[in-house]
Amino acid sequence: MDLRQLRYFVAVAEELSFTVAARRLNISQPPLSMQVMALESEIGVQLIDRTHRSIALTEAGKVFLEQARQTLSLLANGVELTQRAGRGEAGLLRVAFTGSVPLVPGFAALIKAFRREWPLARLQIEHMPTGTQLQALEEGRIDVGLLRPSPQFRPPAHLMLTEFWRDELQVVLPEGHALARISGPIAVRSVASEPLILFPRGIGCGLHDHVMSLCNQAGFVPQVVYEAREGTTIVGLVAAGVGISVLPTAYTQLGTSGVRYAPLEPSHAASQLFLAHRTDAPSQLVERFVTLAQDMVDGGPKGLRAGI
Repeated sequence: MDLRQLRYFVAVAEELSFTVAARRLNISQPPLSMQVMALESEIGVQLIDRTHRSIALTEAGKVFLEQARQTLSLLANGVELTQRAGRGEAGLLRVAFTGSVPLVPGFAALIKAFRREWPLARLQIEHMPTGTQLQALEEGRIDVGLLRPSPQFRPPAHLMLTEFWRDELQVVLPEGHALARISGPIAVRSVASEPLILFPRGIGCGLHDHVMSLCNQAGFVPQVVYEAREGTTIVGLVAAGVGISVLPTAYTQLGTSGVRYAPLEPSHAASQLFLAHRTDAPSQLVERFVTLAQDMVDGGPKGLRAGI
């Protein structure tokens, strides 16, 4: 049995005439009749009841017509979906993001725009620390990463980083803290004697190295009293008076009570979020996602430009 026989049978069953079906298929009648008979012989069931004046479907033929239509429809849909995947309009896109990314307005705008532009694409989104993302990109377990690497990070040649968001760094203080009374930005040197709560370096988050580098440039080693893997935990510990912290502006979106945020001086103390993907594993779907992100950053919807 082949697909040609299915198409021939469906045409005959719908027209209930070999002559009309042959004209519809643009073939002569004898090979059409032979192919339908060969199909019946292979199945072992009579599908068409032939008389001298007319033909009709047997009960088995009616059942087979429904199944043949479904098979041909599935094939047509599969071919179309495959073609769309080849054009980067369908398929699976695996995107990972670091913890602060959902707090950035540009993230929601990007995901909504991608779903709207390419509704046939399946988007698999996963929370993953920066270091784990880099490893997953190397191993091909994700296609795109939204990550916050260390300022000292230098990507390998096959990994492209595109700036997606720039966050000013904020000093996170408990209510009533002396530094909260300072008007304007707080100098890095001002946190030298303060107990500091940071992300651990081991998870690959660039914030730890970034803060340590700023402190070293200011001439001191910070007093790190606690390390936490989640930004919400860090803000909660600050609210509890365990210490202070330095976090990107995105974390102000948490709205945690009992804390105050103040910009960190110098002005270059900004943390960058990047969109990362491999250039040695080309995918039109990845290219579409990256291009959409770049277009939004370069002059897209409000809310995305605001952080750059």
